[in-house]
Formats: sequence, C-alpha cells, structure tokens
Amino acid sequence: MNKVIISGRFTKDPEIRYTQSKKAIASFRLAVDDGKGKDGEKKAQFIDFEAWEARAELIDRYFTKGDPVQIIGKVVSENWTDKDGNKRTTTKVRVESIEWPLQKAKKEEGFEELDDTDAELPF
Repeated sequence: MNKVIISGRFTKDPEIRYTQSKKAIASFRLAVDDGKGKDGEKKAQFIDFEAWEARAELIDRYFTKGDPVQIIGKVVSENWTDKDGNKRTTTKVRVESIEWPLQKAKKEEGFEELDDTDAELPF
C-alpha cells in the first residue's frame, strides 16, 4: 500500500502553474518535525509535495509560508533524462487530501467571527 500521512509547515508560499490543457499543479515543501538530535536541537525533514486541479487551487488560495497542515497522499517517483543525457529521479508526495487547523478556516471570505458569549446563539 502506498499511503502517507504527514503533518508539517509550509517552508514558503506554494507555487502554482498550469499545464497546456489548463490543469492546475501546486508545488510546495513542508518542514516536518523529526524529533531532536544528540545535541538537543530540533531536527526536521523537508519533503516536496504536488497537488493537482482543485486541490492545487485550494492550496494556492489558502496557504502561505509557515502555515501548519496535514496531508494524506502517496509517494511518487519521476524519472527523466536531462539535456546532458544524465538520468534523473525525483521523489515527492502527491496530495490526495488536505486538512488544516480551524484558525485557517476563519480567514475565508464571507465568514463572520463570533465572540465567546452564548447569549445570542439560537441553540
């Protein structure tokens, strides 16, 4: 089974591009906590991701550098030959679903912040 669940933070704003057939592709990298080293310093893994079509546009619209996120996806490898004839390989995670903390949802346009009082709630 090829399935991964990864939580991390965006290292920079996602980059979006479009294929010739107008399909969106978002590329981004997450910094993923990897515990502490022998010196007590925090360690991180930096993992590349790609998302296609509606997911790509969602990521481009709602996420920026530093934002936390949880990704469910699958590991994909791509092979190609560069212009000098060298064989190259890259490995990344293709996004299948994405979840973000509730505070990110508050930024969506058209939603109004509620205060902590229950007095005016209809339920």
